Amino acid sequence: MRIATDIGGTFTDLVYIDEHDQVQVAKSSTTPPDFEQGVMNVIERGGLEFSMIEEFIHGSTVVINAITERKGVKTALITTKGFRDVLEIARGNRPDLFNIRYEKPAPFVERYLRKEVEERLNANGEVLLPLNKEELLKVIGELKQEQVEAVAVAYLHAYLNPEHELITKKLIEEHWPEVSVSVSHEVTMEWREYERTSSTVLNAYVQPVASSYIDRLDGELKFRSSSRNYIMQSNGGTTTFEHAKELPLHMLESGPVAGVYGAAVLGREMGESDIIAFDIGGTTAKCSLIEDGEMKISTDYSIEKDNRNAGYPVKVPVVDIVEIGNGGGSIAWIDEVGSLKVGPRSAGSRPGPVAYGLGGEEPTTTDANLLTGRLSPKNFDYNVDIKAVGKSIQERIGDHFGTNAEDAALGIIRIANANMLTALKLISIRKGHDPRNFSLMAFGGGGSMHAAALAKELGVQKVIIPFASPVFSAWGMLMTDLRQDKIVTLNESLKDIDPVRIHQEWTGIEARLQEQFISDGFKEEILFKRYVDMRYAGQEHTVKVPVMFGEWGAEQIAVLTEHFHELHEKNYTFRLPDAECEIVNLHVTAIGEVRKPPINRKERLGKVEDALKETRPVYFEETGWTETPIYDRELLPTGQRLVGPLIVEEKAAVTVVESGQSLSVDTLGNLIISTGVTIDERNKIAGSLHA
Repeated sequence: MRIATDIGGTFTDLVYIDEHDQVQVAKSSTTPPDFEQGVMNVIERGGLEFSMIEEFIHGSTVVINAITERKGVKTALITTKGFRDVLEIARGNRPDLFNIRYEKPAPFVERYLRKEVEERLNANGEVLLPLNKEELLKVIGELKQEQVEAVAVAYLHAYLNPEHELITKKLIEEHWPEVSVSVSHEVTMEWREYERTSSTVLNAYVQPVASSYIDRLDGELKFRSSSRNYIMQSNGGTTTFEHAKELPLHMLESGPVAGVYGAAVLGREMGESDIIAFDIGGTTAKCSLIEDGEMKISTDYSIEKDNRNAGYPVKVPVVDIVEIGNGGGSIAWIDEVGSLKVGPRSAGSRPGPVAYGLGGEEPTTTDANLLTGRLSPKNFDYNVDIKAVGKSIQERIGDHFGTNAEDAALGIIRIANANMLTALKLISIRKGHDPRNFSLMAFGGGGSMHAAALAKELGVQKVIIPFASPVFSAWGMLMTDLRQDKIVTLNESLKDIDPVRIHQEWTGIEARLQEQFISDGFKEEILFKRYVDMRYAGQEHTVKVPVMFGEWGAEQIAVLTEHFHELHEKNYTFRLPDAECEIVNLHVTAIGEVRKPPINRKERLGKVEDALKETRPVYFEETGWTETPIYDRELLPTGQRLVGPLIVEEKAAVTVVESGQSLSVDTLGNLIISTGVTIDERNKIAGSLHA
């Protein structure tokens, strides 16, 4: 049996395929700080015998949580003499341009722990000044005295020549074997000194935490089973536990990315190549764009970056994803000027929303959906005190605005939707894509509840609620392959490219990736995909261009150049056909394909009436309290069209269909919502979106 588990901020999800090739799911509460216990709990809750597990795939938030909550270890930086302050200098561009009180993000390594040693390479990777080993040993002794737990090593131009970093790592391991060491050329082989140093420091900062967690989880699994164990990476593929311990930064967005990958796989099965993947959990909402069936992967990623904060750059391959602090557990509150806000603070699983009855007193999005009838108290694992929910919303929100609890709850939902709409615009319109040309695939515990309303605002005509939607990210892990990405800086004009040299570079990168797969025990055939990061001469940033050929010649270079012009125009609205083009990076993706469970199609027969659970009043913005039919998703027949307003319930999720919208079930078991947006409305929405 192949199973997948996904740890979220509130719940830990499990997905597996039973002996009849049917998807089975389970959920249990996340158990911080002992996250591995939540994994064991959800496997037991799913009724699985550990001896049946052949392959175990895992997604975790342990790395991103350690960074955002500042729960990593005491970390030091060793760098080239004169460059100890690169973390503090950072970049000159400020996101909050007119804020005279703007402060750059505080470095993860304090200045007294940033040490310099004598060594220097030039921009071609040639040694100008040898590494001063005596000075290095003195620095190691000083850091020992400070009881540092992790050391990051980032020397100038080490991405071209790692000689000095390799010597440094060896000396640290010889003289201080108990400390954790991260060297920049192992984390990233791309240029940009600040970004490379930041990535290395963050990897070092979380490495002991991640290693300890992975060791505990590995121990629990080995005690109970003999499964092959893998971890989801931010690039949309999996890797071994051992590799993840060396480079934990690659696990940064492992949970959310799995859902995006699952959306791409399911989309291909459905014939949907252009999708906005939208995941709402208990703590956050995440979205990503899939175009022509492919996820967008970038190394220009930053943690904690928003319109007021520069964040911390991470130069590792990450699926392009926008994440905001809005989910089912997001707390509604009144700010200092009297406006209603929702999130980013979350009630989590403990104490959770007021509805849980575990001590939570502040109203959340879940409480608002409960009070408006979208959620039913009968479907909670807790005894819901609906009066306490109404009292909390009335006293903390309604009284402030002089309105009743139901209207206050509707206001909470509207603000949460507005926050989520902003995230959807950031991933689509701000990236040069028209959302009206995409389908919205919504999953996670709250995705199906908000998707239809958000799609209408965006002008999207089709919403897809996939099967197993509450645990869809875990299902996405079941569909993943082993994957490694290697990006190497070349920085050369296209007109000066030597075809022989470029071929040697490609084959060298691919050989190193193949060695990695073999060392991980993978003996099947490996698929390689090639990309180049290109720009016009004189530009700062690049566009990623797929390379669809093996040998390089004049004809292939002409095709590559034209493709670059097209992608540049799409991303930046213009092209410069006569300008000189440069290749900055070579990017190779290696994929080791593994056996995946089949996606079965079948007709579900029956009558719609048999799926009707009840009719109950639901509070809608346009119609007020409305008697609304409630259906059981498991009993809805295939292909029959239902007209909203209506609600579809399943284990751990609810789908809300509004008036003027319709719903049907396809042969894969997905719910398909037609949002009822007309051509005129789409054109009107287009004007407001682009404004």
